[in-house]
Amino acid sequence: MSRLSISRLAGLFSAFVILLGAIHSPASAEDKTLTVFAAASMKNALDDIDAAYTAKTGVKISASYAASSALAKQIEQGAPADVFVSADTDWMDYAIKQKNINEPTRVNLLGNSIVLIAPKDSKIDNVNIGPGFDLAKLAGDGRIATGDVKAVPVGKYAKAALEKLGAWQAAEPKFAMAESVRAALTLVARGEAVLGIVYSTDAKVEPGVKIVGTFPADTHPAIIYPVAATTTAKPETADYLAFLRSSVAKTILEKYGFKFLISPTT
Repeated sequence: MSRLSISRLAGLFSAFVILLGAIHSPASAEDKTLTVFAAASMKNALDDIDAAYTAKTGVKISASYAASSALAKQIEQGAPADVFVSADTDWMDYAIKQKNINEPTRVNLLGNSIVLIAPKDSKIDNVNIGPGFDLAKLAGDGRIATGDVKAVPVGKYAKAALEKLGAWQAAEPKFAMAESVRAALTLVARGEAVLGIVYSTDAKVEPGVKIVGTFPADTHPAIIYPVAATTTAKPETADYLAFLRSSVAKTILEKYGFKFLISPTT
């Protein structure tokens, strides 16, 4: 065999070795992505947290926001997710029952409150939400927006509060049921609904609405946001969940009005 042929063979072999190494070498942090399914009300705060996490680790976060009910169903149907953040314990319990969640990783991370909102230029203001509260009368001929009371957590909390206050039956026909809390928020901001019931954290990030009243905590079940890894989560998920429990995450979440329910880990 000529020297030229040997040289060409050696070059080809070297190129093959390099290519093989590239194929089998572990992915760098920059190539890793975690998929997070989170309640719609988490969007602004979690976007900030994810940006901080990526800056620290190089791991990218792909976040999908919707009603907790919709996300739990998507996970059940096989949608690829590493983390589930629910706006209530019921849908996390549901996902656990369906064996989609790594239960030991679950943490009840956050608390929130529900408020009555109106468009920012509304004449409605300073509503006392307590015994004798008449939401139907307050809404007049207008619509009241919240999440679907049969499935979306904010809607379930809203209905429970209104039932406790004796205001649900009269107000029910006036409700516009939205697919998520953010959809309800948008209806009020656009003036398509004269009132809405959303989380306080949502009202604070939407300049088109104002808070006109706050529902007492004892009128509805405690608003709790659990977080957990799915059963198909990547190994890097554990580090992300630890970051959600960190003091850095706590600072961001509290800035948006969430209540941190645990002691931060770092």
